[in-house]
Amino acid sequence: MQQLCISLVPIFNHLQPEEMKEIAATTKSARYERNGQIYGAGDRSAHLYIVHRGRVKLYRLSESGKEQLIRILEPGDFMGELALFSETVLDCYAVAMEKTELCTIQRSDLQEILMKYPAISLKIMEEFSRRLEQTEKQVSSLTSADAEGRIAAYLVQLAKKVDAHVHTITLPMTKKDLASYLGTTPETLSRKLAEFQERGFIEQTRQRDIRVLNIEALSAMRTK
Repeated sequence: MQQLCISLVPIFNHLQPEEMKEIAATTKSARYERNGQIYGAGDRSAHLYIVHRGRVKLYRLSESGKEQLIRILEPGDFMGELALFSETVLDCYAVAMEKTELCTIQRSDLQEILMKYPAISLKIMEEFSRRLEQTEKQVSSLTSADAEGRIAAYLVQLAKKVDAHVHTITLPMTKKDLASYLGTTPETLSRKLAEFQERGFIEQTRQRDIRVLNIEALSAMRTK
């Protein structure tokens, strides 16, 4: 399992099979049931976690107890990367969204790997850069647009990742989690999606499947 897990990760999958096998030998597997907590705010970070099967939700809690979704991790994604550099206190929660299998690598083992294969460090920096860009976009959206604009911007972002002619998207998370991610409420999200459909911008074909019919209108809405 460990070698397959390692091969899924962009920071490792450029290595030769024997090199991946060497890294896999340092990993341990961990299994979590749905809603199982992997770590929480205040825990000390000492491992890199790689999702092999299942999905993981990362979120923070505000002082009022409101959940703010950070990201959803799919197979091949990783978390706990700050453990690469030092033992730090985590400021978020990681929870399994379904039955989930992880591969974990201790910081000391990972640091030895980086010394031996420095190209991995560049891959990690690329991933840091991508996540920083994503975070900046999310913060900008939360502070510069109303709920309607944030929802429209998110739909446009998903639509641009699929076929340019069809624009049929599947929301990668529940509407409750999406509302948290976009800094709004599930009720507001459902109401705005219904309004978009009434105006002919989208068509909700299933619970989480949406066909974007007028991406130009949504794009204009997100810049208001």
